[in-house]
Amino acid sequence: MLFPRGAWPWRPRLPPPPGARARARPRGPPPQGLCVKLCGTLKDHQPRLCSTVAPPDEITINYRHGLPLITLTLPSRKERCQFVVKPMLSTVGSFLQDLRDEDKGVKSTAVLTADGSEIPASTLMGILLMNDFKLVINKITYDVRCPKKEKLSCEHTAEMENVKSLVHRLFTALHSEEFQKRRERRLLEKIDQLTGRLQPLEQMKARIEARSEAKTSGLLWAGLALLSAQAGAMAWLTWWVYSWDIMEPVTYFITFANSMVFFAYFIVTRQDYTYSAVKRRQFLHFFHKKSKQQQFDVAQYNQLKEELAKANESLGQVRHSLCLRMREELKEKN
Repeated sequence: MLFPRGAWPWRPRLPPPPGARARARPRGPPPQGLCVKLCGTLKDHQPRLCSTVAPPDEITINYRHGLPLITLTLPSRKERCQFVVKPMLSTVGSFLQDLRDEDKGVKSTAVLTADGSEIPASTLMGILLMNDFKLVINKITYDVRCPKKEKLSCEHTAEMENVKSLVHRLFTALHSEEFQKRRERRLLEKIDQLTGRLQPLEQMKARIEARSEAKTSGLLWAGLALLSAQAGAMAWLTWWVYSWDIMEPVTYFITFANSMVFFAYFIVTRQDYTYSAVKRRQFLHFFHKKSKQQQFDVAQYNQLKEELAKANESLGQVRHSLCLRMREELKEKN
């Protein structure tokens, strides 16, 4: 007898034969893992899935293709994230910055040694991964165990050192020009910053120097006037009041007194009495006195001038190396 698709013949349910036992349904706890909860009718609600397995919160370190792979749970999203570390290029500071950039919920981070000492941000990750350490994320401390590497033979170690040296030379050759240009930009920015800080100090210094120079010149002219008056007085006393026989001992004692003044100047200053030295010393005396009155910091000015001179010298060296490199490239092209 044929039935259309979807229609099945009706069969009456017969009672079990006598002596047969009905199969009991197994009783026990439901299987763990994924479970489906049905609330209401199937049309109104969708099934909900829940899991009893939670991801681990520990931090693990594995090596993949020769690079360390740090796996940890992000505090905000509660999901596992992997960070690839370059031991010879990455630092502790860059790793912590990558962690903060990945999860904005990370407010405070720190890396500590096993005994609790903080590790500087400039430490290379290759050095950090040599021993176990502690990672602090939002005041929660995680103990991180670093896998121990197998000791290589002497020959293999020498080969690895040669490869590292070759890679370092290649990196330097390929990126030296770019590095020099970045250094040139940084030096130019530093020079502009120092020039901006020195500009008001230079204006104040120019005003103080002008006043000190005027006072020093006035003092020198006063000395010349005093000597002229002394010479005139001696001539008047010699030719109009007294004779030369009387004035000769007077001139001798005046000359001896001047010699004593010059010798006292040498004892006090430890410098020979020359007109240029006297002028320079008196100018500095007036300059420092005026600087204290106008609150001009001489030490800060000298420090800024030294930094500016060093920056200009470094900039000249960088530009000289860039010019030499350009000349070599032009020779190679020709």
